[in-house]
Amino acid sequence: MTDARQSTPLKLAVVGHTNVGKTSLLRTLTRDVGFGEVSHRPSTTRHVEGARLSVDGEALLELYDTPGLEDAIALRDYLDALEPPGQRLDGPERIQRLLAGSEARGRFEQEAKVLRQLLVSDAGLYVIDAREPVLAKYRDELAVLADCGRPLLPVLNFVAAPGHREDDWRAALARLGLHALVRFDSVAPPEDGERRLYESLALLLEPARERLQRLIADHEAQRAARRQAGARLIAELLLDAAACRRLVAADEQSLAAAVERLRGDLRACEQRCVDELLSLYAFRADDAEAGELPLQGGRWGNDLFHPETLKQLGVKVGGGMAAGAAAGAGIDLLVGGLTLGAAAALGAIAGGGWQTLRNYGERLKGKLTGQRELSVDDGVLRLLALRQRQLLATLEARGHAAQQPIQLATPQDQAWREGKLPPALHKARAHPEWSRLNVGAELQQAERQAEIRRLAVDLQVVTAPVTAPPASPP
Repeated sequence: MTDARQSTPLKLAVVGHTNVGKTSLLRTLTRDVGFGEVSHRPSTTRHVEGARLSVDGEALLELYDTPGLEDAIALRDYLDALEPPGQRLDGPERIQRLLAGSEARGRFEQEAKVLRQLLVSDAGLYVIDAREPVLAKYRDELAVLADCGRPLLPVLNFVAAPGHREDDWRAALARLGLHALVRFDSVAPPEDGERRLYESLALLLEPARERLQRLIADHEAQRAARRQAGARLIAELLLDAAACRRLVAADEQSLAAAVERLRGDLRACEQRCVDELLSLYAFRADDAEAGELPLQGGRWGNDLFHPETLKQLGVKVGGGMAAGAAAGAGIDLLVGGLTLGAAAALGAIAGGGWQTLRNYGERLKGKLTGQRELSVDDGVLRLLALRQRQLLATLEARGHAAQQPIQLATPQDQAWREGKLPPALHKARAHPEWSRLNVGAELQQAERQAEIRRLAVDLQVVTAPVTAPPASPP
């Protein structure tokens, strides 16, 4: 027979002082950037709002956002005054007397909403802004909440912000008998943050352990699946770019127009990857602005073909075609019959002309054909890989409550900046039919799919941001 306790979802009330990040925590736990309202204004949440987490169609956890506690000192004094002379009530009795009186519909209306929800929940998550000093009002809040007779798990929020007071809070909570707590920054949650939160809850709620373990396993499986899917999206982008080859007419006007078309097509291809990554991680276009990425409204602020962009991400360009890419087009001109004068006039291989002949001599010594071949330069491939990997790392480490850009330093990724490109990209150079940027692309070829899988494995090593995010509103 199924235990009724296992067949109903665990109910958690998310409680705490006003403006400490309760809604932010719920946004991150539910991966829903639209949950509730987040703002600097106090008392933004004025009612109880719920969310449900399910695994395989079965609801395992219900989370309830509650209004902020605003005047716990006065509330505690009022509760003390409710006790009849010579009689000491237990905690839940005191709370029930409060809720039955007129003050629960007036002066303490917001606090009453919190207490009613905690009374019908299995436990409470008490959210603490760890940047705040430990004040008497917080101790009184905990005393009032303890009167509900439900387990409380303190959650230290904003511990990634500079100047937090984690040690002070740990000491204060221990003096109140709350030794089990969890650090969970809702803006930049640690990779194992949810696991620790649910494991800590399981210590307080032994009958719910199985459900919480299922949530942990599902969360970790989804995280791995997102990372694999994100790496595959980037691999497809890089393969499309590497395999792209276009023959264009010999005159300079046609070449200039073709170069601009290819640039536009490659920009659009990268933007599609950006959009799909944002969607994969359940972010909106303007949720992923990140300092040096840089995304502006979901679009790249730095142009893919500007030489400064290569420099920003540490892509070194030497002589030959790479120097030409940095100086102008960002696209190889592997040409039959192209004069150096014509190429220099276009700025396509400015500064790299004779080195280009030495490096690509065999391809450039062919008979005049009247056509020119365009392909994407290695430097641009490196740039695409670096900034898409930066985006993936940002989304991996970004909580859904984040309101400000995450700052990333130049990626310390020597392999993609300077090392040999993966064999899959070299192989793709010989297979123009693998690129969606080419006419008549054959995207489902088994060999193409196999190379994408291999390349995705190389791309899955994701590093988190190397600097702490700025403080963010709860």
